[in-house]
Amino acid sequence: MVSNPLPRVARRLAARRWVMRIAPVVLRLERVVRRVSGGKRGILDLAGLPSIEITVPGRKTGLPRSTSLLYVPDGANFLVLGSNWGSAKHPVWSANLRAAAAATVRTKSEQLEVTVNEVTGVDRKRVWDLAVEFWPGYEMECELSGGREFRIFELRRRA
Repeated sequence: MVSNPLPRVARRLAARRWVMRIAPVVLRLERVVRRVSGGKRGILDLAGLPSIEITVPGRKTGLPRSTSLLYVPDGANFLVLGSNWGSAKHPVWSANLRAAAAATVRTKSEQLEVTVNEVTGVDRKRVWDLAVEFWPGYEMECELSGGREFRIFELRRRA
């Protein structure tokens, strides 16, 4: 069996500053691929990386808002970080997730309900280390953001 080299290549590329400049193009491509695949696949999936589409009510409007994200596997849970491609501002989706107790997650094979927990305090260091080990680009993105502390969320499958 041949191993997919794309995840390794993607992890190396993610640690390059120039990749942050092409973020708007990647985001547009993500939307197109999601639309064409009926929401089942995105750019990250094509690169062999774990991705989910999170749908959560907007904190101001209550309308459903969806966004595709890389996730860090943590057992059966999903960890998502609000890196916002190294921007100094937190991503809007993270404010919506912070205000929600639950969300819907779509992976390539299933759609499920999750509970939302923002990771803070003592647990944050363990989760940050796990995330950086999985996706080294987070360290560079943190540096680019001016040292902003990324919001980290644990999404747990509802029983």
